[in-house]
Amino acid sequence: MTGRRIRTRGQPVAIAAVEAMLASHVPHALLLTGPAGIGKTTLALDIAAALLCRAEDPAARPCGTCRSCRAVDHGNHPDLHRLAPAGAGGVIAIGGRDERGVRDLVAELALLPVEGGARVAIVEGAHRMTDDAQSAFLKTLEEPPTGVVLILCADTEERFLPTIRSRCVRLRLGPVPRRDVETILVERGLADAPQAARLARIAGGRPGLALAYAAAPDAAIVRAEIARTILDLGTASRAARLSGVRDLAGRAAEMVKALDGGAGRVGEAEGVTAAAASRTTRRGSRSATARAAGDAAGSAAATDDATIGPDGTAAEASPASQASEGRAAVRVPASERRAAALALVGVWRDLLRDLAAVTVGEPRLVHDVELLDDLERAAARTDDQALGSALRRLDVAGERLEGNVSPELVLDVLALRMHG
Repeated sequence: MTGRRIRTRGQPVAIAAVEAMLASHVPHALLLTGPAGIGKTTLALDIAAALLCRAEDPAARPCGTCRSCRAVDHGNHPDLHRLAPAGAGGVIAIGGRDERGVRDLVAELALLPVEGGARVAIVEGAHRMTDDAQSAFLKTLEEPPTGVVLILCADTEERFLPTIRSRCVRLRLGPVPRRDVETILVERGLADAPQAARLARIAGGRPGLALAYAAAPDAAIVRAEIARTILDLGTASRAARLSGVRDLAGRAAEMVKALDGGAGRVGEAEGVTAAAASRTTRRGSRSATARAAGDAAGSAAATDDATIGPDGTAAEASPASQASEGRAAVRVPASERRAAALALVGVWRDLLRDLAAVTVGEPRLVHDVELLDDLERAAARTDDQALGSALRRLDVAGERLEGNVSPELVLDVLALRMHG
């Protein structure tokens, strides 16, 4: 975007499309899709800043220096409305009761703009909208208020109703080149060049994930421990695999917590404080909720809560029986268990893809080079066909976790079928 000050990196096709829209006509509804952490929210905020910018020269919007641009950066522009998954299920609900949802956003957009110009609504994790929420949102999508631009950020478009997809101009964001991710980390002072190179490889083209890892070094350490343990479990007994994978779920929960904290620290360093990210500002019934982490991976829908022990593994025993064994029990929301399981499956999938690269003689394609020695040892005993089957099972496991299947059941199946 020549003459414009934006933060999006490594998305030349999407940026060119947005620049063409800004130069002519921005559609009333945009659907930005791509993997979590790829930069969808960053691009949405760049578009919002451009539409709300006060610079006299349209070609210089967003200028990055005017009051409106600064307000967008700090998450407190009165005409920028944001909605994100929330609650125990990590979904976007229809709202209108005790939880903020689509109806609340629609009510805000029905009011007049504060600044008298454009208004922008950004829906993060829009694929997490329930069917009822999508139906409630459809009317606004079909007949948006004057001057309103709706930007949906989603990991996938398959979960939307066909009527939602058909009314949006769609832009797909792909992986960001590794060098661009490294530059982002170094420029923001979050990593030196060698560390930035490693984190960029681990993140697999997802700058949001790289930023979170850079701000939470412990998470990268836990990730490596998880990966090595998965390789070790490949030769273990069924019982050892079951208990080992359950232990890894607890470690994955620690990693997710560390990454969430790292993402929050990244937001604070950029001027979007944790308080600004979660607070609700009002003008009448108007509110705006921001999530400073950007495109961090969100939680999937919840079922019931589970009782877990100090080792972090799920248990079906009652709190009373846990106490009788002299162990403290805590209640972990299903959304957190599901998020941990999704994170574990993600690390597992990345590991097996690295193992596949080594198996076919392409170690240069390995993402986590610190695991190269371990991968080469594992490759010597790996069957190509079994590896392909394992990768397919992990893809199915991710889909089932997103579809509300019990996280413990999904992980137990993966553990038992690890050999074939």
